[in-house]
Amino acid sequence: MNIRSLTRGDGVVIGAAVLLFIASFLDYYSVDCSGAACDSLELPNAWEIDKLFLVLPTIILTGLISAALIATARFQPEGRKINGISLDQWGTGLAVTSVWAALWGLIVVPENASLGIGSILALLATLALTAGAILPERVPALKAPLMGAPRPQAPSPYGAGPNPGYGYPGQQGAPSPYGAPQPGHQGYGNPGGQQPYGGGQQPGQPGPAAGPQGGQPGPAGGGDFAPFWFAVPIARPLYSEDGSPSPIAELAPGTWYLAVEQRGPALIAQTQDGRRGVLQDTTGIQRG
Repeated sequence: MNIRSLTRGDGVVIGAAVLLFIASFLDYYSVDCSGAACDSLELPNAWEIDKLFLVLPTIILTGLISAALIATARFQPEGRKINGISLDQWGTGLAVTSVWAALWGLIVVPENASLGIGSILALLATLALTAGAILPERVPALKAPLMGAPRPQAPSPYGAGPNPGYGYPGQQGAPSPYGAPQPGHQGYGNPGGQQPYGGGQQPGQPGPAAGPQGGQPGPAGGGDFAPFWFAVPIARPLYSEDGSPSPIAELAPGTWYLAVEQRGPALIAQTQDGRRGVLQDTTGIQRG
């Protein structure tokens, strides 16, 4: 689970769920009274189902389950559905149900009672929850990552390599995955390593192919491609090499992956557990 998969819209949903949970413990209705009778008066909150039977299941629990489904959908592979409906779509439907019930809770007020702070906060929370679930498809700013991908640190002048995450090329103190050599050796999967003999190229060996500017992979074409490490700016699906439409994994920001082959504009990437697949969207990737 990587929290960098969350978007700003998910942050709105999670914040609304916290506000809704707090509102459930506050007085849902209030009364205007004076005298000694007010001292013994106990106003109900949403958890007192014997007095407010429908508030807890239709507003509070429905809203909390909605937020849980929307947030959980970000950590699941794309295409996973329940009865043909994705988790975030289920969550959006429950969010709309929650705000509709909260609105009716403000309209249908018991006799001799008025609105309490709990009912007002519940309506505001469910409105924010519904907005966070629906608006990201129409407001691009809400689809941006909640937390940006970290940038690798600059190499130390004394030879200490950066250590931003799993499998970063040149990482010291840990074995290099995928059979990559340790820092200080030239070889497969070690773009940050130093060449022997003072960094000069050995006779008879072709130099590594360099991609175009901007950190994008170079053109496909057999020996022109050299494996390299890369990170994605936002979570992106990794598809099977056999062309299956269902993703086999999800590449998360802040983690380094190995590009082992290029097929047109796509890359064949290898994950930490050794799975290989096709990364179709390579825009904005960061090379190691």
